[in-house]
Amino acid sequence: MEIKKIYDLSVPLKTYMPIWPTNPLVNIVPVGTAARDGYNVETFSGATHSGTHIDAPYHMVDNAMTVDEIPLTNLVGEGYVIRPELDGPEITLDRLEKKWKSEYDHKIVLINTGWDKKRSYSKEFQFDFPGLGYDTVDFMIKHHPNVIGVDTLGIEPHAHADFNVHKKLLAQNIAFIEDLAGLDQLTEGKKYLIAALPLKIYRGSGAMARVVALDVF
Repeated sequence: MEIKKIYDLSVPLKTYMPIWPTNPLVNIVPVGTAARDGYNVETFSGATHSGTHIDAPYHMVDNAMTVDEIPLTNLVGEGYVIRPELDGPEITLDRLEKKWKSEYDHKIVLINTGWDKKRSYSKEFQFDFPGLGYDTVDFMIKHHPNVIGVDTLGIEPHAHADFNVHKKLLAQNIAFIEDLAGLDQLTEGKKYLIAALPLKIYRGSGAMARVVALDVF
């Protein structure tokens, strides 16, 4: 297998970075320095859903699959990026259907909205981001991608405070990658090998992940 190029699709974890508005801010503190201690080491505090991360079904569904239980065959495999048009803050069913191809079924599908370019502490980035409309849920369940990824802070618009898109898709064991970055590097519809590996947090609702796309096909 020839690896032609590797694309990093993850955001760097930084102290006080913009994250989901109600989550505790990330704080990374140096506690050991090479000059003083002979080594460099840091402590980390923050939610498990900070930066680029995986939502496991347990995030919204009691007694469902936790992040350490997601099969690796779901998290590593063929994947594609799509760029559906937005209808206000929503990706609606008709816009999604226009972009969907049969080869996306049971694969990893990454949705590029370009929202990662707006990263800041602004109300727009943290509260006004787009996402899947509720009318797409049955379509997604029918085609059942192994994982759905998005370059915003959530799979559905923040305005959808009921989290019904989350709940119905997670109940079908469809995991999410949220807060991706750099999806514009990928060619729409081209097949990549995607690896989205979360920290193996026991009984976790989710975990931070390093996500990469490999051009190998």
